[in-house]
Amino acid sequence: MSTSTRISATKPRVVILGAGFGGLTAARALAGKAEVTVVDRHNFQTFLPLLYQVSTAGLAADHVVHPVRGALRNTDVKFRMGTPITIDHKNKNIKLDSSEILDFDHLIIALGSSTADFGVPGVAEHGLGMKNVHEAITIRAEVMRRFEDLCRFEDETRLSIAVVGGGPTGVEMAGALAELKRGPLHNDMAHAAEHIDIYLIEAGPRILPMFAESLSDRATSDLIKLGVHVKTNAAVREVKSRQIILKEGDPIPAEVTVWAAGVKGEPTAGALGLPITGTRVDVGQTLQVENYPYIWAIGDISGAKGADGRFLPMVAPVALQQGKFVAKQILNLVAGKSITDFKYRDKGSMATIGRNKAIVQVKSFKLVGAPAWFAWLFLHLFYLLGGRNKVGTVADWTWNYLTFDRGNRHIMDTM
Repeated sequence: MSTSTRISATKPRVVILGAGFGGLTAARALAGKAEVTVVDRHNFQTFLPLLYQVSTAGLAADHVVHPVRGALRNTDVKFRMGTPITIDHKNKNIKLDSSEILDFDHLIIALGSSTADFGVPGVAEHGLGMKNVHEAITIRAEVMRRFEDLCRFEDETRLSIAVVGGGPTGVEMAGALAELKRGPLHNDMAHAAEHIDIYLIEAGPRILPMFAESLSDRATSDLIKLGVHVKTNAAVREVKSRQIILKEGDPIPAEVTVWAAGVKGEPTAGALGLPITGTRVDVGQTLQVENYPYIWAIGDISGAKGADGRFLPMVAPVALQQGKFVAKQILNLVAGKSITDFKYRDKGSMATIGRNKAIVQVKSFKLVGAPAWFAWLFLHLFYLLGGRNKVGTVADWTWNYLTFDRGNRHIMDTM
């Protein structure tokens, strides 16, 4: 065999940092065509869109996570559990906290995002984020613990739960909390449940600003019918242990504050010395990192911009499309073909407010109510990894729907 033949037959070495939607999509697309190693600090992938249901006792925590090795089974993709600490650009390798060094020809940064507090005082101390299973279980435990405390009183003592952020995560969280209050908690102790107040706080003039105004109004109406106090034009100045101080207006009582006001690029990327724009990795239209053409960034950590010059949204569809795109780009480079610019295809947005209540928007097409709710259920079930998780989720959803109960009301943040 000639030298040139051996070189052309050599598979590119690709290291992928992050086993989220984008990382796993890229790994699967490259399987068998490249020597791929996926690195993540956890040995499981978390299905973030359903995390709020763990927080509100709608789903068991193990139904929204799936082993990375299970997701990569029957492929030649390798997995390493660890955290990257340094990149050696000269020798093209990356060192993990386990001291293992991985060589690469191409490096894909798919580290995801973390909670952004926007510099608001008190968020870190008193706000509960929702970016991983541990945080979701903490929220559930805190809500249930406060409910148990409230059950001791037979007077007019009230419990206030505030969700900060009127995007899809905040809206879905507020709606799920309202249904938890109206159903299971009311059945457990009616007097206590009737003394729970749920607030949704949004700094802008309306919730769900990425949707058409008519859908935003519909979501607001649905939340109000569920008993949620929707507060718009309510920018938060400070979060305290038992109340939220607004920049204007009266303070809002909040024994529990769920912070869903936004996310930022995972700080690990900056610690690796990669160029950052805002909080994301600076990339060109090809998704190659500025000044490092052998490094690519996808998903929430990627600073890719749309045709309007704004950052692409930190949502799963972006990561999925970018994962497939970058895998194809790398294979094109190996084959001596040209690469192209990434163009995001917006397939629409959806949000669920509660039982038989949801909104869907695909360009000018709009859908509300039960049909939108069933579409939401189907799509999320479709993308959920693992047959066991799908079956378990359907079982939980069916039980919740038929009985108006939620069996996952466990306080499990401490032993």
